[in-house]
Amino acid sequence: MVLKTEICRFSGAKIYPGRGIRFVRADSQVFLFVNSKCKHYFHNRLKPAKLTWTALYRKQHKKDIHAEAVKKRRKTSSKPYSRSIVGASLEVIQKKRSEKTEVRAAAREAALREIKERIKKTKDEKKAKKVETVAKTAKQSGKSAAPRAAAQKGVKLGGGGGKR
Repeated sequence: MVLKTEICRFSGAKIYPGRGIRFVRADSQVFLFVNSKCKHYFHNRLKPAKLTWTALYRKQHKKDIHAEAVKKRRKTSSKPYSRSIVGASLEVIQKKRSEKTEVRAAAREAALREIKERIKKTKDEKKAKKVETVAKTAKQSGKSAAPRAAAQKGVKLGGGGGKR
């Protein structure tokens, strides 16, 4: 014969049939307590996590040895296997792995040098374009530079944005 046990809402202890106190709140929520001690603490709004004898305290402060014993971590054994990666087949990967480190290092340095040269070239091109545009604007706006400055110093238009 199996007994239907309930759990105390405050202490977390088992409540066997014929024991305990049942409290039904106005919103029709049912609370079960082991004894009047738990009931009084609940009604006085004490937190069960602050009382050392409750199950919640023991769980929060890692005092439950039984719960830890149940959890046994399996050791995953990693089986070595080779698989091709997107963009490189298995043969290419094995060939690169069998290459000497000096050859690989030289190839890496060459690639880095090429990238740096490419970046330097693009920077030089940008500088040249900037110099050209500055020269053109200086030629075109040689006379109209003064009136533009005067127009900028006038009254500011637009909304008075920002938070209020």
